[in-house]
Amino acid sequence: MSPTLDQMREAQRALETPLFSGLPGDIEVSFEFFPPKSEKMAETLWQSVETLKPLGPRFASVTYGAGGSTRERTHQQVVRIQNEAGIPAAAHLTCVNATREEVDEVARHYWAEGIRHIVALRGDPPDGATKYAPHPGGYANAVDLIAGLKKVADFEISCAAYPELHPDSPNAQADIDNLKAKFDAGATRAITQFFFDPQSFFAFRDKATAAGINGEIVPGIMPVLSFAAVQRMSGLCGTAIPGWMEGLFEGLDDRPEARQLVSATIAAELCRRLYAGGVRQFHFYTLNRAELSYAICHMLGLRPKA
Repeated sequence: MSPTLDQMREAQRALETPLFSGLPGDIEVSFEFFPPKSEKMAETLWQSVETLKPLGPRFASVTYGAGGSTRERTHQQVVRIQNEAGIPAAAHLTCVNATREEVDEVARHYWAEGIRHIVALRGDPPDGATKYAPHPGGYANAVDLIAGLKKVADFEISCAAYPELHPDSPNAQADIDNLKAKFDAGATRAITQFFFDPQSFFAFRDKATAAGINGEIVPGIMPVLSFAAVQRMSGLCGTAIPGWMEGLFEGLDDRPEARQLVSATIAAELCRRLYAGGVRQFHFYTLNRAELSYAICHMLGLRPKA
């Protein structure tokens, strides 16, 4: 897809002025949290929700552990975010270790609680398993899950996308075909796995458009809290780490504040380049820490809502 005239002007302005000067804040954001394992972590999560709430996120999602290991904690936080914080909440649901009826029952319960948005995922293999296998009597994959959820109720559904190839996918075209099947089954939008090269997102977006995918594809942004942790996650999900990144974090293991400044700079520059390429929706993997995501949103021109 060729850049539009507006995008070319925006790219030129980005070269001629400080990268973040004068941005109008015409972006939409969403935030992802994980369910806390302790009271202390619950306090941190809620502080993060309260910090990010004034930015007017269009939704906040809460993740779901493999095999339903965090089912109750996910439910508690999803309902609390929607009812107490007043942010539209999305609950993650997976196919792992559950029958169709069990998954449908969870979905019906969310609908009864007023939750209208599901992040529908195949899910990772449960602990101890090296390869995903459908549960007997369960949903086979994310496409199957999305179709089933739409039969339960008219949920808004977000799904996953992989700009740099899903680890179980044979090739890039199979990923695109699978994404199209998710949209055809009823998905509202796709949120990508985190990445660090904006060109990988643009190339994926162009391939999706060429394949007839018209739904929203939102980049998932992962601010780096720990380079070692990102290395582990990248190895599991197939995200490429640029060669220059390790050097930027070298020597900062014992300097968390300096590490956060470096992390915010890297993520904000990625978002700025995506913005110059026409992206106006961003999804932040907060890791239950608000300040990095808040700072990046601020640099992109987003300000607290009245």
